[in-house]
Amino acid sequence: MHIAILGRQPALGVAELEQLYGAKAIRWFSDISATVDSSRFDFNRLGGTQKAGRVVAELSGNWQKVSMRVVREYTAAWAGHEGKITLGISAYGFTVTPREVQKTGIILKSKLKASGVSLRLVPNAEPALNSAASHHNKLGLSDNHVELLIVRASSGKVIVAESVGAQNITALASRDQARPRTDSFVGMLPPKLARMMINMAVGTSLIPNKHEGYTRASGGGAEVVNSFRDKAEGLAPPVLLDPFCGTGVLLQEAALLGFDVYGTDLSEKMVRYSTENLDWLTHQYSLASKITVDHGDAMEYTWQQSIDVVATETYLGQPFSAPPSPAKLTEVRGNCNHIISEFLKNIAGQLASGTPLCVAVPAWRDAKGTITHLPLTSNPEKLGFTLNRLTHVSKEQLIYYREDQIVARELLLLTKS
Repeated sequence: MHIAILGRQPALGVAELEQLYGAKAIRWFSDISATVDSSRFDFNRLGGTQKAGRVVAELSGNWQKVSMRVVREYTAAWAGHEGKITLGISAYGFTVTPREVQKTGIILKSKLKASGVSLRLVPNAEPALNSAASHHNKLGLSDNHVELLIVRASSGKVIVAESVGAQNITALASRDQARPRTDSFVGMLPPKLARMMINMAVGTSLIPNKHEGYTRASGGGAEVVNSFRDKAEGLAPPVLLDPFCGTGVLLQEAALLGFDVYGTDLSEKMVRYSTENLDWLTHQYSLASKITVDHGDAMEYTWQQSIDVVATETYLGQPFSAPPSPAKLTEVRGNCNHIISEFLKNIAGQLASGTPLCVAVPAWRDAKGTITHLPLTSNPEKLGFTLNRLTHVSKEQLIYYREDQIVARELLLLTKS
């Protein structure tokens, strides 16, 4: 079993996990973490999980009690360990200072030194190390680079886990900012959100049933999880379509996950930008994915190949720096609803029954945090789609936003009827 330390909006991380591994395999553990009981768990493909660890103990009690147990167990486990150990300790859900967490590591370091084992302790600025500290110290990536994730639930239950890694913020920043082409006017879809959307769309239907089916390749400072190109089993890669591809963020993340990708956009400029960005990505990561990018209006375009999955951020309408007037909101909402409804009606006739989709549509937040939804979200059945309901996350929680944003992204998990 693993525990996932979730991102800024934990519900979105749980939704991603539930879609990938099934509701029965997922349990909320605390308000920032969830457990995953699946042999297929693969941290490197996730967008909504900051860190993850293999559960090694389930305890209860306060920090002092848990700390003493950790020191005792790892003093014994690491006695005679070869090579210097780099250790980080992260405490979640405890009322504890960084100094108290650090003290646990110092005591362990002292006891190991007495038995001839060298340990370097990563300093804690907070009770839990941030992802940058974990990543840059390569914690969780070898037997000599260890991070203990110690998580307490409100019930008093405690999980101790050994990290299997932290999000590669270097690679994420590169794919967000170092690409040759970006355009802030059309919106900046974060790579982490793009990856979450792909995983939410895919669900369990397009994921191999065993870890041995995965192949991995290093490139550009990040590990590529190529889930589909299993030559031994002859699995053909699925085709992912993004009909509003913009600068190609969703396409790039899908290609890194092993999909063949197909993007279209109404703007010839965006087609050119996506093409340049995907050429850059292919060179950076030595990708073998088939990539197609065409010019086309999603409301009437006919896509020229079979589509296995759709993940897209649709037209989000006019950006706002302050809540719009009721009249302006009604105008923008109506325009967005028309465009996206026409797109869904158009693509519904081109998809096979059962095709999964994750579609990001606009939703508007006022000063009190009240959400205004598109009319189509209340009845996608009229457009040819079934809205998928999750067990651990409500529909209202599938909204990505930052506190200063007026225009949020509502994620619709759909299946072609």
